[in-house]
Amino acid sequence: MPPRLKIDGRFWLTLDGRNFLGRGRVELLQRIRETGSISRAARSMKMSYKAAWDAVAAMNAAWGASLVDSGPGGSRLTEDAERLIAAYRKAEARHAASLERLLNAADLAPGRKR
Repeated sequence: MPPRLKIDGRFWLTLDGRNFLGRGRVELLQRIRETGSISRAARSMKMSYKAAWDAVAAMNAAWGASLVDSGPGGSRLTEDAERLIAAYRKAEARHAASLERLLNAADLAPGRKR
C-alpha cells in the first residue's frame, strides 16, 4: 500500500485573542462529565489535579460564567459547557474536512511525478 499524505492542523476556539477551547480542554470537560469529578478526570488523562483545575478556572474566567460547577457532591458541566462541546466538535469536523479538501486540491501524492 503506498504511503498516504495527510494534512494536519491544530484547531482552537479563541476569546479575545487567547486560546480558549481546544482538543485537550474538550476532552477534560467530557471526562469531568463522565466521572463527575475534576480529580478523577485529571487522573484519567494523566494530568495533575492542579493543571486540570487551572484549565477549568481559565475557561470559566474567559467565558465569564461557570462551565463546570463543583460542590460537595462532585463536579458537573453546565449547559454552556455542553453547548460549547457540541459547537467545538462540529467546527472541528468542518476544519478537518476543509484541510482534507485543501490537500486534495493541492494534488499531492507520494511518488507522483510533477
